[in-house]
Amino acid sequence: MSEPSRSTLEKSVVVVGSGFGGCVTACRLAEAGYHVTVLERGREWTRYPRKVNDPWIFDSRKPEKWNGWVEFHIWRKMVVATGAGVGGGSLIYANLSLVAPESNFQQGWPKEITYQGLLPHYDEVGRVLGLEVLPDNQLNARTRLVREGAEAIGAGARFRKLDLAVRFAKDFPAPDPRRDTGERFLAEGQKQCVHCGNCDLGCQENAKNTLDFNYLKRARAAGAEVRSLHQVEYVEPIKGGYRVHFWVIDPRRHARKRGSIDAERVVLAAGSLGSTEILLRSRDQHRTLPRISRFLGHNWSSNGDFLTLADYPQRQIDPSFGPTISCGIDYLDADRTPRFIIEDGGLPPVLRNFRLYLWGNRLGRAFPPLRPLIEKRMEQVRARDDSAHTMPWFANGVDGSDGRLRLGRRWYTPWRRELLLNWNPAKSAELIDGIIAKHKELIKATGGERRSTWTWDLFRWLITPHPLGGCNLGNSPADGVVDHRGQVFEYPNLYVADGAVIPEAVGLNPSRTIAAVAERIAAIMLEEDGHRLKVRAPEKIVGAPETVETPAAPAA
Repeated sequence: MSEPSRSTLEKSVVVVGSGFGGCVTACRLAEAGYHVTVLERGREWTRYPRKVNDPWIFDSRKPEKWNGWVEFHIWRKMVVATGAGVGGGSLIYANLSLVAPESNFQQGWPKEITYQGLLPHYDEVGRVLGLEVLPDNQLNARTRLVREGAEAIGAGARFRKLDLAVRFAKDFPAPDPRRDTGERFLAEGQKQCVHCGNCDLGCQENAKNTLDFNYLKRARAAGAEVRSLHQVEYVEPIKGGYRVHFWVIDPRRHARKRGSIDAERVVLAAGSLGSTEILLRSRDQHRTLPRISRFLGHNWSSNGDFLTLADYPQRQIDPSFGPTISCGIDYLDADRTPRFIIEDGGLPPVLRNFRLYLWGNRLGRAFPPLRPLIEKRMEQVRARDDSAHTMPWFANGVDGSDGRLRLGRRWYTPWRRELLLNWNPAKSAELIDGIIAKHKELIKATGGERRSTWTWDLFRWLITPHPLGGCNLGNSPADGVVDHRGQVFEYPNLYVADGAVIPEAVGLNPSRTIAAVAERIAAIMLEEDGHRLKVRAPEKIVGAPETVETPAAPAA
């Protein structure tokens, strides 16, 4: 294959991934006039999985066969859940968009990145996502329970409702999960949250301000091309830029074929696991990027995620109704050890969705004369919560951030090199035990009965949807993989802009921090190219984020 000329590649950018890092950088670069191509391994979801035989599972080892909604990476002591689809993790996250505390940036970050310097970028992300909190007239049982617990243990001042990328119609009360599940709309005709509980399964009401409705929509309007079902394997330097090698996935034929694309710049934004694996394969397997720092893969973090279930036999909790998370009790004080935030958790109504599909789609179509009876039965199904008396107490915290991602071989598949994780729970034990102790205190104070946390107590086993690190921001190759601009050390115009660059746990849901860092990386890229950018005065945007015109913020 002949190498393209520099003039052919000029101002061309390939962005790998369409999550909170990829959508932000694609949007900013496309709006600045760059030729942007976004490669996303997942599908463009027009209908979210609901049926039993829908494509739920993604497997990066066999994507031609398994190209569904979410991937579970199962390792010793740790399971990591990552999304797959155009819009990235925003399709399946719990809507939270939070600013990390200032104390997080006092160590572990390059000196050029400061809390004050990131605030304009945090503000910009909040404006684009159209953040709101759960209105007082729509509080659910979980929100009230967390507030009650905080007050009962003397932590009422630590309780707060959390910013959500969700549209709420404040003039209406919350839909009654036992009766009212009908659609409601904002005055301008956009859907509002109907408290269906499907946040983590894809919001079929389109009330979530997912990235495909704002950043990515704007990127496409500016000319960016989005290619779904393109799984990137490695990156190779060429004259004037880089060649990105990928697999094109064909779900219908259960097949895949190789392909590549050339660009002057490449931005890896495939997530903590994805971006790290691409660079590992580039350095250690294909040997196209041999000078990448030996720090690659180090300082991986699960962000201290932990869930404790509690039963309330005499109390209706209904965890499958309402926004998945709405509030928290903040213990992220700078001088506190351990540091964490307690949140209300939700349980997605998977069984309810299956039953609704069975009655509405299958039986309703097969027996039209029985439609009135079927509609009545569907109302009963909608009003049922199989875990009505269960409260999921959730938490994020500042863990040890000492995991290591690497390429290796499992004993049962020695012919294949795959991404492996070495994670020792010892350094994070104080955090997890502290979270469990606080959960116990809150459960006791609110009259609940705690279920066993045997997976941790016996096996030191965790699961996280918030992987961070692997391509860490650093001052030099000795302590990082990318510099403060997100550029890979030793490789100009090769960037990482996603959760992989976050150098330590942020202690709360990290999506907004990832997006703010990506805003900063994009702004520096453009500023170094001579673009002059302005940042608007902070303001609260409520309603449709896709209609908000906001220029990029300047670099710190």
